[in-house]
Amino acid sequence: MNPSTMRPFPISVVAMGPGSQGEEAPDYLPMPKGMETFSQPRLPDNVAPEVVNRAASLLGAFADEAERLGFEGGARLKLLDLDATMRDVINQSMGFGEVSAFTTAPGHWRVQETAFSGLWRVLKVADDGAMMVDRLETGAIPAVLTDAMASTAAPDLPAPDYPAGCMNAQALVEEIRMQAAAWKPGNAAHVINLTLLPVSDADLDTLYGWLGHREVSILSRGYGNCRITSTRLKNVWWVQYFNSMDTLILNSIEIVGMPEVALAADEDFTDSVERLREYLDMMVEPV
Repeated sequence: MNPSTMRPFPISVVAMGPGSQGEEAPDYLPMPKGMETFSQPRLPDNVAPEVVNRAASLLGAFADEAERLGFEGGARLKLLDLDATMRDVINQSMGFGEVSAFTTAPGHWRVQETAFSGLWRVLKVADDGAMMVDRLETGAIPAVLTDAMASTAAPDLPAPDYPAGCMNAQALVEEIRMQAAAWKPGNAAHVINLTLLPVSDADLDTLYGWLGHREVSILSRGYGNCRITSTRLKNVWWVQYFNSMDTLILNSIEIVGMPEVALAADEDFTDSVERLREYLDMMVEPV
């Protein structure tokens, strides 16, 4: 893909460490004032009609496969071998949705939800910057993200040292270890809301140092921002919510395969395919 035409993935650095929760109680913080809603992508400009029509045909076949296979069927459309102009048209046509993500190990993956919920752009970049994978796919979230967590996190971590000033760190560590060991696919998430618990700076230092933040980073932009990072312990995620002023209003740990806030909803998928078809009808131009 031509780097000059590729939109950057807007992942912000996750706030970690003592003081990241702010000094004011959440009840007194200003709440988000806006929410991301569906915005139809713009039609490509200054492109030959036959190129636009070919892109519409490719995306139409992808929509057919997505409808045939269903939400979790994993429909895919490979884009790597298309010419730069065609990829530009598809970039503009699919738009950008609320969720974006990247991994740093074991491979460099970049994921961007399109403007159509449940339809994702998935790219893999080599260490030298060369594009290795570029595709569209369907599903709740691309498996490359959960696979990266599974392959880089440990099934258990030994308990850390507890320095002076800890209040609840030991109890929290044991709860996290127990819940992580017991969690199985299909189980509900176990959520630990640190914002509502009596925790000291020493508690937070201990948790951050013990769990760390690792190789998967996700940003979900909806009602404010939600920033999600994997940890060193399998199926344990930092999940932090920020308001529109970028103030942390909820700091939590979730034990789950993937936090729900990052997932596309099954009920939105049918609407997404229908909206895509309507958009493709608008794209087609007389040659």
